[in-house]
Amino acid sequence: MPMQCYVCAKRPTFGHTVSHAHNISSRKFYPNLQSIRILENGTVKRIRICTRCLRSGKVQKAV
Repeated sequence: MPMQCYVCAKRPTFGHTVSHAHNISSRKFYPNLQSIRILENGTVKRIRICTRCLRSGKVQKAV
């Protein structure tokens, strides 16, 4: 499974780590993805979804 949200397609972004001496190095910002089971078209599916989509109720969790 890719490091991407199933609903909103949020994925890692790139930025910089800047030290006090202003030395710059690259880094990645990862989305907070959770692996959950959802109901989609009557079938149970395991997906990775970001916590913002999970909290806003964009998918129906399987019980």
